Amino acid sequence: MFERLRPLNPYLRRYWKSLAWGGVAVVLYNTIKVLIPAVIGHAVDDLRHGVTQQKIIFHALRLLLIALLSAIFLYITRQVIIGASREIEFDLRNDLFANLERQPPSFYNTYRTGDIMARSTNDLAAVRQLLGPAIMYSANTIVFTAAALPFMIRISPKLTLCAFVPLPIASVLVQYFGARIHTRFERIQAMFSDISAKAQENFSGARLIRAFAQEDAEIASFETANQEYIKRSLYLVRLMAMLWPTLEFVLGLSLMITLFVGGHEVVTHRISVGEFTAFSVYMVQLTWPMIAVGWVVNLFQRGTASVVRIDELLKHQPAITDNEASVNQSPITGDIEFHHLSFAYPDGPPVLTDINLRIPAGSSLAIVGPTGSGKSTLVNLIPRLLEAAPEAIRIDGNPIRNYPLDHLRRSIGFVPQETFLFSETIRQNIAFGVPHATEAQVLQAATTAHIANEILEFPKGFDTTVGERGITLSGGQKQRTAIARALIREPRILILDDALASVDTYTEEQILSGLRNLMQARTTIFISHRISTARNADQIAVLVAGRIAELGTHDQLLALNGYYTSLFDKQRLEEELSVAS
Repeated sequence: MFERLRPLNPYLRRYWKSLAWGGVAVVLYNTIKVLIPAVIGHAVDDLRHGVTQQKIIFHALRLLLIALLSAIFLYITRQVIIGASREIEFDLRNDLFANLERQPPSFYNTYRTGDIMARSTNDLAAVRQLLGPAIMYSANTIVFTAAALPFMIRISPKLTLCAFVPLPIASVLVQYFGARIHTRFERIQAMFSDISAKAQENFSGARLIRAFAQEDAEIASFETANQEYIKRSLYLVRLMAMLWPTLEFVLGLSLMITLFVGGHEVVTHRISVGEFTAFSVYMVQLTWPMIAVGWVVNLFQRGTASVVRIDELLKHQPAITDNEASVNQSPITGDIEFHHLSFAYPDGPPVLTDINLRIPAGSSLAIVGPTGSGKSTLVNLIPRLLEAAPEAIRIDGNPIRNYPLDHLRRSIGFVPQETFLFSETIRQNIAFGVPHATEAQVLQAATTAHIANEILEFPKGFDTTVGERGITLSGGQKQRTAIARALIREPRILILDDALASVDTYTEEQILSGLRNLMQARTTIFISHRISTARNADQIAVLVAGRIAELGTHDQLLALNGYYTSLFDKQRLEEELSVAS
């Protein structure tokens, strides 16, 4: 079990002083608490020889003082140890989130969002319980037992031996049930991850579910998963329900032996009534810690299972990182060159093959081609969202791996094919990459993206909350907001991955007109299925089956009478038919 807790060592070392002070408080608390039975036993024997008001006050004050001191040290124990567990939980949550933030998109294809959320909440809470209450109660039980044993042995070695005879049975029971609790809790947490993932997918896909009238089917599917979760949870509850009463029975057996053997010892005058009373109080004080062993075992088993699940995410190192050569901090001008670039996803066929292309700084490139030809993959390689082979891509003559990721990506304005907006205001979404953007900068970016007038028509203007994933905006409005978010950064390289697909041709022309002045000073790459978007680019690359099939200007490609010409003729015919209708 302790091997599974090794990932927590750095955090325990970080707070060793707090834990050490907590340990001191545990020792002091139990050292004082262990005096209570002795004082009670002494008071009983003393009062048997005569009851006076002075004696009662004296013994009462002694008990009050001991109770006060033990309460103070119990407070310190809880404050320090539980506080340290909260601090460790805080650090773990931050480290986990930071590590998740650095992961590439492929990571989120492996782990579902609901599973990650379950580990970030439920499992972290289980680890906190392990580091707080579990450690505190374990320490209290061990220290108090160790402190009480000398007193109990001094009263009667025989009685102590008899009273502790049933305890090995409790140890065996704890081991037996503990292993099964651990296994069951792992299965419960896995099931909880599945339920969280299913709920998250349903919330995100609520529109689709309603559009296909699948509400009842999804409710039934969720209920099935929930029933399995309840089934596994109830099995764990049955285990715990068996463990606690069994431990109570063993402790009851111990108390019965104490009463039987201790009573005989008193009758035969081997120990006094006060000593027997003190011994009985010790046994009563040990009852709750021993019963709590079952609860602590549950916390330990839950916590160790959760540590393994969290460590699995923490150990997952980002596939794309700065390398040792990442020291080039010179300003990027935007000259991009692909040199014999080939790329394939893990365990997949080649997506790009022998791409050779240069995009001079300040020029524009349009990429067209059929669906699945590798267009998005190509532009995702530039900001290293995907990793190309070394030396395959250069910016300003330097391999892109020579640039620190932060420096490289801050020089790029990227509008991905799938638009994502945060559930915040439009202003915050536009200023996402420039947190301290001024009102004028936000307005200018929105104006260039041809979205400012529509935003100002909203009751709250730029302070309108867009809802989760921008659900309150239309597809075209979301795309234009994303374009404004890229433009406000004033990047040296601007990448638009089919970013005008959801707008009409008039709006598209307005956006492109606003972009032309900006494009003169920036390297611009845009993917489009429309010839109207691509025709004015300095270069047009036709990508077919992962290869550059055609490359040139609009007029040059029309003269080739190839794929581009075919696409141009098809779209022109569609426009004519649309006008005619």
